[in-house]
Amino acid sequence: MGKSRVVFGDSARSAVETAGQFGAMMLPFADRTTGAARINASLKTFAKPGTWFAPMWAMIVGCVASGNAHWQFGSIGRVVLGMILAGPLLCAFSQVSNDWFDRDVDRINEPERPTAANALAPATVLAISLGLAAAALGLAWALGITVFYLALGGLALALAYSAPPLRLKARNGWLANAACAFAYEGLAWIAGAAIFGHVTTGTIVLATLYSLGSHGLMTLNDFKSYEGDKRLGLRSLPVLLGLDGALKAAFAFIDVFQVLAIAYVLANRMYLAGGIMTVLFVIQLPMQRKLGTDPKGLAPWYCASAIPPFVWGMLVSALAIRSGGF
Repeated sequence: MGKSRVVFGDSARSAVETAGQFGAMMLPFADRTTGAARINASLKTFAKPGTWFAPMWAMIVGCVASGNAHWQFGSIGRVVLGMILAGPLLCAFSQVSNDWFDRDVDRINEPERPTAANALAPATVLAISLGLAAAALGLAWALGITVFYLALGGLALALAYSAPPLRLKARNGWLANAACAFAYEGLAWIAGAAIFGHVTTGTIVLATLYSLGSHGLMTLNDFKSYEGDKRLGLRSLPVLLGLDGALKAAFAFIDVFQVLAIAYVLANRMYLAGGIMTVLFVIQLPMQRKLGTDPKGLAPWYCASAIPPFVWGMLVSALAIRSGGF
């Protein structure tokens, strides 16, 4: 019981610290190296609060794109509930499940993680997983039937990624990263719009494009577990393609789908938004060149540096949907 209290306390502190760190990282002159180190440290705590930011941001983006979220108490409350659903419930469920099924790999790559270190009893992990899933579905139901089905889809993708018999992470890195990207970005984005009852074609198209762009970010995230994945025969993209091949594939997904998102916004005559998205995309290119000099060592720095302009682009595209009505 004492170990469990320490684990949960560390996770709670990490959640608070990571929230502040992500807020700082969204600013243009933040210290990226320090930020990357702090966020990376959060990934070693229970439920990995450092991973919650992506679906929570996507949820906000979807709410904005709906056109029905306003600076009113009721609207803000629904946005906050959506963020809780996306991050501390659904994403936490996916991370707790993934840590359990990845415990053998983590004993090689990151043995200090609570599940790998046997700091929590299996019954405790199971109870927490079931509790998170039940709470997520209950909140999703309260937010609307469409949100409920999207939450079910997110739970299914999380289990497909981590758990037998599919365990996509072990079988097919292409599908594994797609499952993770759509759960973190696409479903959360569409759910945000669904909370406010207005899912447009533009929301679906841009949520899909940015999910596919996020596929590349998921590939970069796999660099840190390359040794353990290779030793245990997991078919992640760095293992399948080698580090250089995986880097090229990651950049292809990140760049091509951002360019397509920009083209889609411009095709809908939202020229200012398309111009801002173009600037945010171009900012990432020098960072990619630097990452190419040391892909494994610089992957955390790149994610801390390049994810902010990537996700700001998501928000700008949502504002374009809101203004253009497409």
